[in-house]
Amino acid sequence: MRAKKIALAIIVSVLAMGMVFAGGSKEKTTTMATSEAKLQPSENPSGKLEIFSWWAGDEGPALEALIKVFEAKYPNVDLMNATVTGGSGVNAKAVLKTRMLGGEPPEAFQAHAGMELIGTWVVADKMMDLTPIFEEEDLLNKFPETLIPLLSKDGGIWAMPVDVHKSNVMWYIPENLKKWGVEVPTNFDEFIAVCDKLQSKGIIPLSMGTTWTANENWENVALGVLGPDDYNKLWNGELRFDDPKVVNVWETFGKVISYTNTDAASLSWQQATDMVINGKAAFNWMGDWAAGYMMTTKKLEAGTGFGWANTPGTQGVFQFLADSFGVPKGCKNPEAAAAWVATCGSKEGQDAFNPLKGSIPARIDADMSLYSAYSKSAAKNFAEDIIVGSLAHGCVASEGFSNDFSKVMETFLNNKDATEASAMCQELADKYIK
Repeated sequence: MRAKKIALAIIVSVLAMGMVFAGGSKEKTTTMATSEAKLQPSENPSGKLEIFSWWAGDEGPALEALIKVFEAKYPNVDLMNATVTGGSGVNAKAVLKTRMLGGEPPEAFQAHAGMELIGTWVVADKMMDLTPIFEEEDLLNKFPETLIPLLSKDGGIWAMPVDVHKSNVMWYIPENLKKWGVEVPTNFDEFIAVCDKLQSKGIIPLSMGTTWTANENWENVALGVLGPDDYNKLWNGELRFDDPKVVNVWETFGKVISYTNTDAASLSWQQATDMVINGKAAFNWMGDWAAGYMMTTKKLEAGTGFGWANTPGTQGVFQFLADSFGVPKGCKNPEAAAAWVATCGSKEGQDAFNPLKGSIPARIDADMSLYSAYSKSAAKNFAEDIIVGSLAHGCVASEGFSNDFSKVMETFLNNKDATEASAMCQELADKYIK
């Protein structure tokens, strides 16, 4: 538990350092959230409410369950569910940016807790402080004490967490591994040996999808190679990206992706998961929304229909992200927005949403009897393991860094030059990390 708190303190210190927001430079790090605008609770809101997210398709049922909880409590609100499809919000964020800068924000929008929201919209003074909602709903005592700092800056709380996800998970079908005569690898030497054996049988060892899934796989490799302490040092500037340790991360990542499918760039994360389900691939590294997909869409049972383990070298570490909702200034119906974020933070709302999403509740008082065997194991991990933040999902770096990192990734996928990729990342760190 002490190690967990130390790792969380490092993540919090990254936020406190005030990484710049998307497209910014070091000179912009002095931008602070200056407005005192706070979102006030409302007992009987009415009118139209637009919520903006990227939860569509296979992730839609979880959001619909949360909406039903809201509509039952607030029948006078006309809720419009505006979604923009695309894994990890890659498309939704671009649309949101246009709307925010154009003065047409939704009432509430989905964002990953951490630097994605704080380093982009909070430092630009575009968000409303949710502290009154947390106080009115007595939420300060309902979330882990280590989570609130990830939602906070300059004395305000800017996001309402709906869930907690783990991103360093390796998925597989137990029956397939038994049939192929391989064990679940725990480190990179074992992983490479297993991959070679699978390839000799004509099985794709690791399925992968489009660029953002490669980013997530990279952070899994970085965590496994560096360990949690050096991994965290990347995000506070204590470890340079052109250090030989990080060059080794890229070299190891190059080996890992040499075992992936050649059509990765054209596949969604669901299609990459399907390759494992259908027996075309042995493993998939993906956040635990994959559990929701396999349980809700594919009707597989956790533990028998599919299995899971930490990605190689990351045992005892939980790579964290949390989906949340924030409320922008200038929205047309802040009273309805207040009711929405309160529902997102409620026990009833989280217990409706998370069992379908594959995530665990952010609240500490959730009814875990409603959750799968996977979610119960993830909740245990979250309580006991060292916690580090996700790069691919907005926790440890600004949106500007993350966007430009995707360009580095595309370059590396083409030329596999580890030294060049490390140097390019250091240029990003010089620009975005103080």
